[in-house]
Amino acid sequence: MKKYIYFFDEGSKEMKSLLGGKGANLAEMNKIGLPVPWGFTITTEACNKYYQDGKKITPELKEKIFENLDKLERKTNKKLGDNENPLLVSVRSGSVISMPGMMDTVLNLGLNDETTEGLGRLTENPRFAYDSYRRFIQMFGDVVLGISKYKFDNILDSVKEANGAENDTDLTVDNLKEIVDKYKSVVKKITNIEFPQDPKEQLMMAVIAVFDSWNNSRAIVYRNINDIPHHLGTAVNVQSMVFGNLGEDSGTGVAFTRNPSNGEQKVFGEFLINAQGEDVVAGIRTPKAIEELNNIMPKVYDQFMEVTKTLEGHYKDMQDIEFTIERGNLYILQTRTGKRTAKAAVNIAVDMVNEGVINKEEAIMRINPEQIDQLLHPTFKLEELEKAQKIAKGLPASPGAATGKVYFTSEEIVEASKKGDKTILVRLETSPEDIEGMVSAEGILTSRGGMTSHAAVVARGMGKCCVAGCGEIKVDEKKKLFKVGDIVIKEGEYISLNGNTGIVYKGIVKTQEAELIGSFSKIMEWADEIRKLKVRTNADTPRDSEMAVKFGAEGIGLCRTEHMFFKDNRILAVREMIVAKTTEERKRALDKLLPFQQEDFIGIFEAMGPRPVTIRLLDPPLHEFLPHKDSDIKVLSDELNMDFNKLKETVEDLKEINPMLGHRGCRLAITYPEIYEMQVKAIILAAIHLSKDKGIDVKPEIMIPLIGHEKELKIIKELVKNTADQIIKDNNVDLQYKIGTMIEIPRAALIADLIAQEAEFFSFGTNDLTQMTYGFSRDDSGKFINEYRQKEVFEKDPFARLDQSGVGKLMEMAVKLGREARKDIKLGICGEHGGDPESIDFCHRIGLEYVSCSPFRVPIARLAAAQAVIINKDQSE
Repeated sequence: MKKYIYFFDEGSKEMKSLLGGKGANLAEMNKIGLPVPWGFTITTEACNKYYQDGKKITPELKEKIFENLDKLERKTNKKLGDNENPLLVSVRSGSVISMPGMMDTVLNLGLNDETTEGLGRLTENPRFAYDSYRRFIQMFGDVVLGISKYKFDNILDSVKEANGAENDTDLTVDNLKEIVDKYKSVVKKITNIEFPQDPKEQLMMAVIAVFDSWNNSRAIVYRNINDIPHHLGTAVNVQSMVFGNLGEDSGTGVAFTRNPSNGEQKVFGEFLINAQGEDVVAGIRTPKAIEELNNIMPKVYDQFMEVTKTLEGHYKDMQDIEFTIERGNLYILQTRTGKRTAKAAVNIAVDMVNEGVINKEEAIMRINPEQIDQLLHPTFKLEELEKAQKIAKGLPASPGAATGKVYFTSEEIVEASKKGDKTILVRLETSPEDIEGMVSAEGILTSRGGMTSHAAVVARGMGKCCVAGCGEIKVDEKKKLFKVGDIVIKEGEYISLNGNTGIVYKGIVKTQEAELIGSFSKIMEWADEIRKLKVRTNADTPRDSEMAVKFGAEGIGLCRTEHMFFKDNRILAVREMIVAKTTEERKRALDKLLPFQQEDFIGIFEAMGPRPVTIRLLDPPLHEFLPHKDSDIKVLSDELNMDFNKLKETVEDLKEINPMLGHRGCRLAITYPEIYEMQVKAIILAAIHLSKDKGIDVKPEIMIPLIGHEKELKIIKELVKNTADQIIKDNNVDLQYKIGTMIEIPRAALIADLIAQEAEFFSFGTNDLTQMTYGFSRDDSGKFINEYRQKEVFEKDPFARLDQSGVGKLMEMAVKLGREARKDIKLGICGEHGGDPESIDFCHRIGLEYVSCSPFRVPIARLAAAQAVIINKDQSE
């Protein structure tokens, strides 16, 4: 039989795909001599087989589980279900790629009515035994039996209130026995079965529940958000329990070897005395800073500090460590590469290079390009903060600035966000069920929990602003409000969160743009040394162009001229041009537009300096510029001094059945050459102006859209060239320019050799190329794309990540044919895929010269382009 179970002394960190991250690291820590409680790992392959077999565990696997249980009992000198010396175990998930809090865990498994009594006698602490039992029933009830957690919480809260207990630790053994009885009654009432008393039955039920949690809704959402494949499966770790809730000489905690918010080289963590692990993560009690452990248990503190050095040195990366102290003895329950903010990721990577731990290439590979986005967005303006009304202060759990309307449930956040509202999720504490709301919210505020609570860890991973443990706020989720003293904030009212300080403000606080300095600049410098792809930007205004240059753009790969037509001071002239009945009328209207277009190009050229600027001539169908309601047509008829009925008839005539495949792009220039003639004049005159007046060597690249036939390009190229050359001659200047096209129609890719005879450059317009190749409307595909992803037709929306096997094949063909016909042809991409790291890797592999993306994605593209070189170098070696 295939080996589906590995004891901790049989594995290593290299077996991560089989043992999951948690199992591999437990085995590795055991191997290097750290104090790890014994256990075994059921592999990810066993999970996948469980699903292949119709969600059934085979008798052979069950037998192997019990064989390894026997080995565990021998290692620990304890026995599962024994009344004198009971073995208790935890049953935990362990995915290959870390998914914190998304899957299920069961602690204290093995307790029943008899072993609880035995545990109390053995430890001489019946209170501890019954505290563990009530925790086990609740967790098993929630995870395995599907009973809502709040049903148990309500019982716990009512018993605490009846007995004047502020904290769980104030409950007596009799209080806990009462809670256990009530918990078991809840199980019986809801499931119609008694709470399972056979520990082996408990174990098998828990293993199945953890396998099942691989496909719970929150895990699926998390994998979709983070691009984690759905076929990996989860491992299951069965590990002997150690107890942090045995009294004042016991405790539990979570720590990072460096600060996960800013990357500071200092152990950052929290712990609770007399508690179990879920108390820290769930934020039920507010924990103490790890430094305070030195005052309470100095020997344990020193030992733990040594463990952090050992683990970071061994893994050569910042570690997230879970630990338990049982009666003064330290145990390490988990280590994994720590989730961190973008700021921390960059600082840690640069610091580790400076410390000689890793090299520059390793540092570049440590940073998720998508995470860089966190560094590029605004922070609060200092002068605005001085005026803002501070209402509370919590823990600065995840940095950034967020302003939005307050909502108290994940569902309400999602609905409000769909309407375009900026939102803040406010909760007592978050749980994994809140994942969709956390994704949609601008920021998260919790009244409970610490820096390592669920809200904090998940928010940091997402790059969301989070203030946690804000005990000053009293959240009433039923009444949909929270109070701070006399201040009441109701659902739908605005608050602002400063994730760098933990301060909560009433109302809206204005923001300022981020500054990209220090370690970020160093990482970008290293990326630029390595990458081969140039990075340009898609920009239509001088402001966007300046922003892109600040972020490192090396030119403009797409300037959409139609965006300029919609401005208030020119839309009337555009409409006058469209409804014109003669060429002369159309030219008169275009003459009004010429100075506006020229002014736009001067601003963009000036912002870009000597960098190349690719300008796409008018692309969308003309009807998009016209009003369609009778009331709006009436206003336009008055402005143009036209008969309403005639104008309405013209508007109707311009309507098309399928406008995105209709009279647009180069087809406009074939029909109305004067439109492109005006635009070329504006481009060339703007370039000449800057060349003469400011000495800027402008490099315009004129791009003709929607070419599907080589003769279209030949006709329009002649128009462009004649117009440009005449203006250059008239002004007696030496101005170099290029003429090229977008490859966005499948036929253009198929005949790229013919098109390259006329085009000096190709720019792949993968937005249209994707929709035409698939036959999907980009605007309407949202109605079914999610269903396609759920049914695993697509791993990712093809409009967000390039379809390499279909659209990519057309691109490869066009690159090959284009270069065969014109050796010096320039090749780039300007679709949205130009900012997606996986798509950038593909562009690198097929030999494009540049990618182009929105200004805020330029640093992402720079880093991804460097990673593409490293990844493909590794693969080639």
